[in-house]
Amino acid sequence: MKKLLVLLLVLAAGIGTKTIAQDENYQARQQLHSFKLKDKLKPESGEVNFRGLSKPELQPKLNSLLNVAADDFLRILNDGATDKRFQEVIAIGLSRFNPYYENLDTEDRTRICNYFEELMDDVGLESSGGAINKWMYGFDPAVKQ
Repeated sequence: MKKLLVLLLVLAAGIGTKTIAQDENYQARQQLHSFKLKDKLKPESGEVNFRGLSKPELQPKLNSLLNVAADDFLRILNDGATDKRFQEVIAIGLSRFNPYYENLDTEDRTRICNYFEELMDDVGLESSGGAINKWMYGFDPAVKQ
């Protein structure tokens, strides 16, 4: 009888854990979809206080690249999320901005990195694994040279 009770408790705990994980993934998916709907890289005031891109004609293309990054995050959520996989797609996502890097000023690049940090927050990722610093500054200051 005791074994049966323990087994039932373990199963109930497992179901509860899976439900929590599914709820977290559902919430992350909703936030990523909301992210895609935003008109990004436009002038913003308030907490962000972004004056807009230095070259506004790039906004549609860069906005699209940010949405591709959100799609990458959604794909990982559906296929089996790990920190390493998210960190890999952050590096890939940022590399998509490389053709425009020289046309972006520091404020533009910082805002792009902030959007990647927002994606990370949406899925509960604590670190980009150095990908953001490497793209922004050319190296990861957390890694000793």
